[in-house]
Amino acid sequence: MKISIERGTLLKAVGQAQSVVERRNTIPILANVLIEAEGDTVSFRATDLDIEVVDKAKAQVERPGATTVNAVTLHEIVRKLPDGALVGLSDDSAAGRLTVTAGRSTFSLATLPKEDFPVMASSEYSANFSCPAPVLRRLFDKSKFAISTEETRYYLNGVYMHVAQGEGGKVLRCVATDGHRLARIDAPLPAGAENMPGVIVPRKTVGELRKLLDDDDAVIAVSVSETKVRFATPEITLTSKVIDGTFPDYARVIPTSNSRRLEVDAAEFARAVDRVATVSSERSRAVKLALDEDRLVLSVNAPDSGAAEEELAVAYADDRLEIGFNAKYLLEIASQVDRENAVFLFNSSGDPTLMREGNDTSAVYVVMPMRV
Repeated sequence: MKISIERGTLLKAVGQAQSVVERRNTIPILANVLIEAEGDTVSFRATDLDIEVVDKAKAQVERPGATTVNAVTLHEIVRKLPDGALVGLSDDSAAGRLTVTAGRSTFSLATLPKEDFPVMASSEYSANFSCPAPVLRRLFDKSKFAISTEETRYYLNGVYMHVAQGEGGKVLRCVATDGHRLARIDAPLPAGAENMPGVIVPRKTVGELRKLLDDDDAVIAVSVSETKVRFATPEITLTSKVIDGTFPDYARVIPTSNSRRLEVDAAEFARAVDRVATVSSERSRAVKLALDEDRLVLSVNAPDSGAAEEELAVAYADDRLEIGFNAKYLLEIASQVDRENAVFLFNSSGDPTLMREGNDTSAVYVVMPMRV
């Protein structure tokens, strides 16, 4: 194999691939990226056996072929090369070496046979549909903060993507929860997604997927089966196993009869919570909300470090209420609000609280209160 490729193009392609590779590997080949050159295209494939990413890039291919080389080392070399450099990659399979050249720099890297590289078995996808990148970005960005990190409840370690019944008909819905907070985000159902099986997309996959969604004009081809999910643009294909488990019945924890309504400027509220939480002890980080007519007092009382209080003008016309929350959870939920106002719906100081963006019901958040 012998190719020439522009440094920026190579960096982007190898960067996407090397981020999938696990840093600590017991199987040496899994630390490598499979480079395949043919026609005028070179593809870079990396896997950790749960996720596989293939990134295609344009290159001048003098001699087609394939090899595997350490992904992190190759990425580091390319990253340190000067901008605009033309990078040459040539493989000597007899010597087991890949030579990387750019300007006056030459690197010789050890390779492993391409035959040893595990390629993820392709599965039959039961649903195939296309979705604009900004729609998928909103679904995953607004829900991923609530993914659980508790390994024992492995079925909560991802975002549950499924077809659900919304207010105006069927929707594509993403839900994540860790038992303390929950995010439920809806988008219009794309054509072809009607019979999609519900799948739990793992946390690492959600992180990798984010890199495909930066281009507002991109349209992502999504394929779903019971065991795998695939997201693809013309250049990048990300395939992942899904979490083998049953996502809990989240509808049961979304309150429907919370009647006490607080409307507050979301950015102002987040800044106030952040300020008063400064004095709280890290462990509890409890913030108390005291609500009275058109008035909200946020307070923290940490006997070992101090106390803080801040008053906000809000829209609230119900009975007086005192309720406590984990400051981190409040901040994460408030930071999801794209509109000016956040609407909180309370029942009592011991019941889950609902939050949404203005009157928009396509994004709903639930947070459990704390005793303060």
